[in-house]
Amino acid sequence: MHEWALAEGVISTAEKFAVENGLTKVTEVVVMIGELQQVEHEVLDFAFQQLKTPLFNEAKFILNSQPAKFKCRNCGNEWTFEAHGMTEDVSEAIHFVPEMAHVYIKCTECGSPDFEVSEGRGVWLATIKGEKDE
Repeated sequence: MHEWALAEGVISTAEKFAVENGLTKVTEVVVMIGELQQVEHEVLDFAFQQLKTPLFNEAKFILNSQPAKFKCRNCGNEWTFEAHGMTEDVSEAIHFVPEMAHVYIKCTECGSPDFEVSEGRGVWLATIKGEKDE
């Protein structure tokens, strides 16, 4: 499961940030997850709980989703999976083979398959909160 690898990467990056900024305790980590990543939030949260280091003993991990957004290169229209009526099966197929998106998704205005993904990809740290010793 790639959720464990994601958790390791997030914790490693957050720990590096905390050390560089003199934090002795991390209290909150907010992680943004793009809708197209197909990440199981429960599995990722469980991985955080199992992998956290002493610096994160009291940390709360908050997982927020960023909806996928698409922009037509032909007419400039922007839309989301919801507006397109995307099913979970199609979303999963696109996650595993992103090039397939143009088979399933067309602009909701002009019907063009020529679009870009403008939001909803990736996993990143949004915020890290903590405390410093005085």
